[in-house]
Amino acid sequence: MKHWLAKASAVFLSATLLVSVLQASETVQAKGQEANMVPSYEVKLLLDSTQVLDGNHSLTPAIQSEFSLSSPKQVNVEYFDTNNLNLDAQGWNVRFRKKENKDNYELNYKKRYAIQNEDIQAALTLANSEGFDITDDNYEAEVDWGYGKQTLSISLDKKVSTSLNGALGLPSEAVARGMLLDKLPGKLKDWSSSNWGKTQLQNSRAYGPVLASKYEGSWNGLEVDVEIWPIRDAAGTGVERIVEISFKTADYNDASTNRTALINSLNDKGWLVPADGLKTQLMLNRY
Repeated sequence: MKHWLAKASAVFLSATLLVSVLQASETVQAKGQEANMVPSYEVKLLLDSTQVLDGNHSLTPAIQSEFSLSSPKQVNVEYFDTNNLNLDAQGWNVRFRKKENKDNYELNYKKRYAIQNEDIQAALTLANSEGFDITDDNYEAEVDWGYGKQTLSISLDKKVSTSLNGALGLPSEAVARGMLLDKLPGKLKDWSSSNWGKTQLQNSRAYGPVLASKYEGSWNGLEVDVEIWPIRDAAGTGVERIVEISFKTADYNDASTNRTALINSLNDKGWLVPADGLKTQLMLNRY
């Protein structure tokens, strides 16, 4: 009798769960809401500049050997926002970049969402409610996973050809802002009201530039990047070199497993800074 009751209860619970799932699906369909975006993952960890940089502010032979790093390439980067950082306050970052040996400027528009308690789906659902869903082929979703926190980044990249023949020069502030306005995506343009984003960008200025160095290498079967960003220090009188190692993967479990392994390896060598850092925020705060 008890066995029959247990089986009946299990069947009832299964049926109840199925009804709940179907009801939720019907509710989503009734609202016309698409599925959440599927993110990739980028693990980013800070390195101790006093341990991994030599007297010339280049990576030491030890770390270059550890990650089979190539010769560095330079990247010239600046961000655009108003004096009051109105774009950043709404979670938007607008970047203008020129890479060494590339014949185009790279324009990036990124919306960030904080991830609480590692609940990635909650952040994706919030983004969905604000217009970023799986049907949008223009934007890419990525979880930036640092030492202690995760951030959902949804970004759109644009390119503008240049005749610099690979040189690193950036155009004037006005010209760069004009390019960013010309390529401005609709979601940012009308973010909180009609033409809100356009107005903010029209009233923006450049933060930077910073000439960063990027080394490419490999570790544990993954492609890794190590970047050195010489950012103005907090006092505004010198330079603080931010060193970061990162890798990307499409799979959550791969990101999690390799992140733990990389943290342990860096910590054993005394290279790890056990803290989170956001280069974008430092530039917006210090320039």
